[in-house]
Amino acid sequence: MIDYSSLDQSSALRHIFYPRRDVTLCPENAFDLSVPVGYQASISCRFHMGHHEWPWILFFHGNGEVVSDYDEISPLYHQKKINLIVADYRGYGASSGIPTLTDLIQDCHAILEKVKTELFNRSLQSDLWVMGRSLGSISALELAHKHPDRIKGLIIESGFPSVARIITHLGIPTEGVDLERIDYECLRMIEEISVPSLIIHGEEDTLVPIRNARDLYEHLGTQKKKLLVIPSANHNDVLIVGFRDYFMALERFVKNRDAEPTSA
Repeated sequence: MIDYSSLDQSSALRHIFYPRRDVTLCPENAFDLSVPVGYQASISCRFHMGHHEWPWILFFHGNGEVVSDYDEISPLYHQKKINLIVADYRGYGASSGIPTLTDLIQDCHAILEKVKTELFNRSLQSDLWVMGRSLGSISALELAHKHPDRIKGLIIESGFPSVARIITHLGIPTEGVDLERIDYECLRMIEEISVPSLIIHGEEDTLVPIRNARDLYEHLGTQKKKLLVIPSANHNDVLIVGFRDYFMALERFVKNRDAEPTSA
C-alpha cells in the first residue's frame, strides 16, 4: 500500500478533498448500503439495479461529487444493461468521518468486501468491474492491484497514475513531502495490475492533462488495455461530449467484446 502519511499530515490535504454533505432519498429500483470502515466512520454506497442478472460496476466518483449526483446518470448505464454501485468517501454525502488519502485506500477494500457480500446475499449477479473517476482512480487502481481475482476489470475516467502529479500540476505547496517517492511507488503498483483495463480521458482536460492518461496506459501491466481519448472534452464533460463513444466503450468492455490489446 502506498504510504500517504506525509501528505495526510500536510496542509495539502485541504486542497485534495472537497467534501459535500448532500443526500437524496433513494430512488426507485435502488437501495443504500452503509459500510463500517472505522471508529465512528462509515461509507454510504448506492446500488442502482436495472436487472438482477446484469453485471455491476463499482464506481468511485470524483472530488466534490457525492453518491446522489449519479441518481440521474445510472439509467444511462441501465440502457447498456449494466448495474451501477456508487461509493462515497469519508465526509461525503451520507458518509461520516474525515477524509484522508490513507483512509481512502484502506476503505476501498472494506467497500469491495461488503459489496461482494451484499450481492451474494441478495442472489444478484456477482460479475463486478471497478471504475474510478478523477480522485476515484486512486481507489480503483488500489483494488485492481490487490484483488485481481475478485474483479473482472478496471475502468478509469479522467484519472491519473498518482496524486503527486496533480499536486505538482496545480502548484499545491507540500513542504517536507517526497512527491517523487509517492509517484514512483504508484507507477510500480500500476505496472503490476493484470486485469483488463479501459482508460477514458478528455483531450482538452486542463485539470488532469491528457498525459496522465497516456502515462497510466503505458505503465499498466496488463496487455488487455484500451485508451479512449474524447476529442474536445475537458475534465467534467467527458460523458456529455463523448456520450456515444463513452458508453459504447463501456458496453463493449464489460461484455468482453473489447478486451484485446490495443495501442494508444
